[in-house]
Amino acid sequence: MTTATGDGTTTRATVEELLRRIGQGDPDRIAELYDESADWRLSWPEDEHGRAATPWIRHRRTRADAADHYRRLAAHHVPDRADTRIERILVDGEDAVVLGEIRQTAATTGRPYRATFALHLTVRDGLVVRHHVYEDSLTVARAFTP
Repeated sequence: MTTATGDGTTTRATVEELLRRIGQGDPDRIAELYDESADWRLSWPEDEHGRAATPWIRHRRTRADAADHYRRLAAHHVPDRADTRIERILVDGEDAVVLGEIRQTAATTGRPYRATFALHLTVRDGLVVRHHVYEDSLTVARAFTP
């Protein structure tokens, strides 16, 4: 079930547009779909944030932070060796869950990796206000370990 938000944009349409923009890779265009103040969390342990090898993995709060996330993510991966497979998008009102698998190659080590993920998004008035990522962080960390 999808529910129209205040400006007529549906949760599903916003999520699909977000995924399309992520696929295109323009951090500023991606960030336009985030609220100025979004709740961005990752499933990594607190003591793992700030790792030099994975600087994009940290909690975020602003639209500018969202753009920074996608810039850093791109900078640390081999561009021509990246793919994301979306298995399912589940929508309930203003909440959506995206299930899938990322396939990336760490630029610093050259190691490819595959990691399953669940992305919980909340959309209000056509903007993402919650972005919570649950992924196989051990696989990602291993790919970046020398």
